[in-house]
Amino acid sequence: MSILSIAYDSRTTIFSPEGRLYQVEYAMEAIGNAGTAIGILSKEGVVLVGEKKVTSKLLQTSTSTEKMYKIDDHVACAVAGIMSDANILINMARVQAQRYTYAYQEPMPVEQLVQSLCDTKQGYTQFGGLRPFGVSFLFAGWDKNFGFQLFMSDPSGNYGGWKAAAIGANNQAAQSMLKQDYKDDITREEAVQLALKVLSKTMDSTSLTSDKLELAEVFVLPSGEVKYQVRSPDSLSKLLVKFGVTQAPAEAS
Repeated sequence: MSILSIAYDSRTTIFSPEGRLYQVEYAMEAIGNAGTAIGILSKEGVVLVGEKKVTSKLLQTSTSTEKMYKIDDHVACAVAGIMSDANILINMARVQAQRYTYAYQEPMPVEQLVQSLCDTKQGYTQFGGLRPFGVSFLFAGWDKNFGFQLFMSDPSGNYGGWKAAAIGANNQAAQSMLKQDYKDDITREEAVQLALKVLSKTMDSTSLTSDKLELAEVFVLPSGEVKYQVRSPDSLSKLLVKFGVTQAPAEAS
């Protein structure tokens, strides 16, 4: 840390002479220590994959998802960062989505929902006595105006639409791999394969197993209904073997 930064990093509301907000940058550093999450947009849906960091083998594994969250029937998100911060924002997003549905009798447009949440995040970088939310999101959703969409947001309140994006640990390496291998006409199955391949090469663990990751998809059924689906551990194990990410377990003789 430079001598100059120490004088300007005690408040979120103070710009340094170089025009930087150090507290916001530190929040982004906190996200860099979290498990990787990857989102890929395909023509048939959006795929989200997240790395679950198992801190101790004594820890009881959660039966519910810890990286993927459903916000509304047509929107879901993947999280990287401080989970307690994420829970507050996810609850805000869920309430916002339900209020819109109640008022207008239709699902809230995906970008409008993302923007309303990012407005809240931005407020926490502008007023004294507050700290930024230490969490980044990948939002996956579908609406009648723009179809399938993938958005990424960070603690500053900035957000953007992406075809493929990565947040959390080793996100730069993951992003460069996605940039190299992503195709515009990618199918949902190919997107799942690419996401698992990138995660297996960028995560800190030596081998990728079903208990170390979560995979969720947002797609539209033939009936026109938007479906959010989280893959089960058994389904994940089969996918990992199918795509050659891990070896099939040897059968007992």
